[in-house]
Amino acid sequence: MTIKVSVGTGLHNENWDSAAIWASEVERLGVDTIWSAETWGFDATSPLAFLASHTNKINLGTGIMQIGARSPATIAMTALSLASMTNDRFILGLGTSGPQVIEGWHGVNFDLPYTRLKETIEII
Repeated sequence: MTIKVSVGTGLHNENWDSAAIWASEVERLGVDTIWSAETWGFDATSPLAFLASHTNKINLGTGIMQIGARSPATIAMTALSLASMTNDRFILGLGTSGPQVIEGWHGVNFDLPYTRLKETIEII
């Protein structure tokens, strides 16, 4: 049996120097994956691109990238870019989010979220 340990970034501030030190340390400790969420004004992918430049082997994943905020093509391009930048350490995590965020922040109807998720995955 294999047990893997993952951590979330918790990046809701702008102390990027500390984030780089933290990422290097969790990588040194053998953590498998750092996950980044779209919360409190931050997107999920920009912090991962930054952390990729300060790590070498730890996986970096979105937990989650909101499908209502981007087109499937934009999601695919972002995932391909991060996969290239990280030497294939990137893990794409997708989700529907909720009506408060999708309708309130992005102005997109939150009807049929699971159908939209399935279609997005098929397109990607």
